[in-house]
Amino acid sequence: MAVKVSVSSEHLTIELADGRRVLIPLTWYPRLLNASNAERRNWRLLGNGYAIEWPALDEHIGIEGLLAGHASGESAHSLNRWLASRAKQKKLRRAKSIGTTSKRKAGK
Repeated sequence: MAVKVSVSSEHLTIELADGRRVLIPLTWYPRLLNASNAERRNWRLLGNGYAIEWPALDEHIGIEGLLAGHASGESAHSLNRWLASRAKQKKLRRAKSIGTTSKRKAGK
């Protein structure tokens, strides 16, 4: 069972209840690899630590599979669709913030 999780720009580190620490390259989990630092920090343990979830990324990693050496099973098609969705959301947020800024300037 996992008890602590940390994510850097290159690795996922999981501390287990039995004292072991596991270091996994983020290349195993493309959603984490493509996430912002804030998104990587937003994780939670499920159950008694049987899995880790990143709600904003829709990423769930089971500890048993991770210890068995299983990387993400996500298909390239699914990952590309997710990346496109993120790019679209980013554009919408940017457009909203530009519209808000323009309205503020017009009101002055």
